[in-house]
Amino acid sequence: MVLSTYDLFAQKPVINILDSGKKTSLRGLSVVDDNVIWASGSNGTVARSTDGGKSFEWITVNGYEQRDFRDVEAFDANTAVIMAVAEPAIILKTKDSGKTWKKVFEDTTKGMFLDAMDFTDDKKHGVVIGDPIDNHIFLAVTNDNGEKWEALNTHTNLYKTNDSEAFFAASGTNIKILSRITLNSVNACYVSGGKSSRLFIGDESKELPIIQGEQSTGANSIAIYDKDKMVIVGGDFSHDTLKKDNCVLATLHSKTEQIELSKPYTPPHGYRSCVEYIKREKLITCGMSGVDISSDGGINWELISTKSFHVCQKAKKGSKVFLAGSNGKIAMLTFE
Repeated sequence: MVLSTYDLFAQKPVINILDSGKKTSLRGLSVVDDNVIWASGSNGTVARSTDGGKSFEWITVNGYEQRDFRDVEAFDANTAVIMAVAEPAIILKTKDSGKTWKKVFEDTTKGMFLDAMDFTDDKKHGVVIGDPIDNHIFLAVTNDNGEKWEALNTHTNLYKTNDSEAFFAASGTNIKILSRITLNSVNACYVSGGKSSRLFIGDESKELPIIQGEQSTGANSIAIYDKDKMVIVGGDFSHDTLKKDNCVLATLHSKTEQIELSKPYTPPHGYRSCVEYIKREKLITCGMSGVDISSDGGINWELISTKSFHVCQKAKKGSKVFLAGSNGKIAMLTFE
């Protein structure tokens, strides 16, 4: 018997819109705590709230009005890093609530396209991943709170990609740091998509049982709980209501270093661009065709909204869950 998500949660989950109507597509989201929220998107736009989403300050980054900031990592109410994806790829940092921005990274390589960032909890160490250059993954790291970034030498077989394999800049969540990184190694998990879709963990890679074979298919996002439980979502964004092979559950056995992959019993209801743990067994995932919730570790998913969102995130120091999407839409998950 499959229990209803509503029974498992005891209260009905509801998506409440906090702000919308801005001419921007938000794909970057960073929730510091229950009060401090940053989002980033197209047209050089950054949004910031310090009152739990009751109000938002909308910022257009001077000189970057035409850039698409696909990811943001906020340190606190004043400090954040944003990532502009394509030629040239740029990372900016602010320490004064977005009033001024300093360029901390730039790469003018032809074909450069950044996809996502992740930082350790103390924000000292960070990594950014980009689409393959000459069939090799692009990775750059920082070890000083995002002040300086250096590209890794990834021209080895370890970082070689298959033909038409890349990464999606759908929500800034396709890479997660597992432990401290150095200029010589990145102990992180990340997922690829396209004609091949794989899970990379440290020095290993494993093909995912997720839809693949076309440029619009594959994995988009990975969520990790306690470094052993993982949920991966994606699908085919050109067919965003397709439920087949759009989610993978992964368990990392630390003693044997084996990765066990499985599929959910009831998958999310369409292509999903982001997934996030609320608690160990409770997750939320979102995409262009709606929002799903699971209360059994990702085995069963129930559609709670048909509203479109690109990204979702739980407060890193708190309990609130927020979502962001097209038309400047920002929302919060609540329970009635």
